[in-house]
Amino acid sequence: MKKLLIIGLLIFSNTQLFGLEVSLTPELEKKVIEWRRHIHQYPELSNREFKTAEYIAAHLKKLGIKVETGVAHTGVVGLLQGGKPGPVVALRADMDALPVIEKVDLPFASKVVSEYNGQKVGVMHACGHDTHVAMLMGAAELLSAQRDQLKGSIKFIFQPAEEGAPKGEEGGAELMVKQGVLKNPEVEAIFGLHISSKLDVGTIGYRHGGIMAAVDNFKITVKGKQVHGSTPWDGIDPIVASAQIINDLQTIISRQLPLTKNAAVITVGSIHGGVRSNIIPDEVEMLGTIRTLDAGMRETLHNRMKEVVKHSAAVMGATAKLELPYSTHYPVTYNDPQLVDKMLPTMRKVAGGDNVFVMDAITGAEDFSFFQKEVPGVYFFLGGKSTELPVSEAPAHHTPEFYIDESGMRLGVEVMSQLAIDYLNKSI
Repeated sequence: MKKLLIIGLLIFSNTQLFGLEVSLTPELEKKVIEWRRHIHQYPELSNREFKTAEYIAAHLKKLGIKVETGVAHTGVVGLLQGGKPGPVVALRADMDALPVIEKVDLPFASKVVSEYNGQKVGVMHACGHDTHVAMLMGAAELLSAQRDQLKGSIKFIFQPAEEGAPKGEEGGAELMVKQGVLKNPEVEAIFGLHISSKLDVGTIGYRHGGIMAAVDNFKITVKGKQVHGSTPWDGIDPIVASAQIINDLQTIISRQLPLTKNAAVITVGSIHGGVRSNIIPDEVEMLGTIRTLDAGMRETLHNRMKEVVKHSAAVMGATAKLELPYSTHYPVTYNDPQLVDKMLPTMRKVAGGDNVFVMDAITGAEDFSFFQKEVPGVYFFLGGKSTELPVSEAPAHHTPEFYIDESGMRLGVEVMSQLAIDYLNKSI
């Protein structure tokens, strides 16, 4: 009898010490895959995720989770209240697809056509947001089954327009924050993930501090004087002035920023001017993007760009107007170092220590950063590439060939669920 009592106490002690642990059943994994395939087949662009939102909301309501819809246009927020008192932690997934025509031969490939910037376009989940939604739906089902044992509450944030709201609209994480998604009840910490077509299934890449870059889009309008192409001396050529500006912008990166501290990028991705080969136009428009991983370097780059654009145009006799930021402006996706250290044991416990590694920062950007400006957050990358596929052959994100190995979603559901549970337990 005494021996049984000791064993019972040890079991109770271990439960208190290690807390509740979850595992994805084959049945739930099958449902997660089905959800992902449905969302993949019927993708929707930023701020237009109406059917996706309905699909998510119906699932959460079926689980008995309190649901709010229409957040930041099409966002869905679910609140799961645990059976015991405690703090509130948030888990986030983004919902929007991209204006890309799918070229992957799948039975659930997208055939959707929509409108983007006034043009008819194909629509595809070419960045894995369909898997993010399905994994968070799975986590909601897994965690709701354990609600009586949860020490606090969990907010499930399904966010629209991560890829950027259409011009002239607000959207995404920034608008969700403005509308109070982290309040009522107040969120203490937030976790998010991004599946990667370049990382092996079963692995997790993380980083203390900046893991993804800040992004600022810009527009430069160069004005000259229109003239016949045979007599350029009678006018002011904005095309040559634009070429000079593009070259001079690169010297900010290569000669004026401390690149051993952090990476930075200026890219001009669009340039338009003129209608005929023998007419020098009076105006050229350029669109581009800036990526930075350090707030001080970002400020320096912005200030130097204003000077370079103005003076490089003036040397050619032209004038130039810089609009910065023009449409998109995301801060650095910054992982709170203390929170990373606090939750690393959870990641290693779920994925296995050898499968969790420190990764290099990425110059891509994420509006998850707006949540992290308000509360401590951790954002990490989840492997979505078959281990049999060489990295060199893995399709890139935002391409028609983008492909994800669905077996990688199992770890995503489990690690997001366990992060929420362990955070709540460790915060008591």
